[in-house]
Amino acid sequence: MNNQILQACKELIDDAKMGCADLIFKEVCLEILSRARHVLTEKQFRSLVEYAAERMKEKTPFEIQQELIAST
Repeated sequence: MNNQILQACKELIDDAKMGCADLIFKEVCLEILSRARHVLTEKQFRSLVEYAAERMKEKTPFEIQQELIAST
C-alpha cells in the first residue's frame, strides 16, 4: 500500500510541475511532503523528498513558455 501512496505522490508532483508556476509548484510540493510524512516509511519519504527536489530544479513548462515569448 505504501508503494502505491509513494507513486501517487510522485504523480501529484509531476502534475503540479506541468500545470503550475514555480512558486506555486513549490508550495504544492511542500504540502504533499507534509502529508506524505505521516503515511510513508522513512526510506520512502526520503525518496520522495529527493524526487521533489530534483523536480524543483527543473524549469516548469510555464517558465519555458515565458522565456520563448520574451525572446520573440
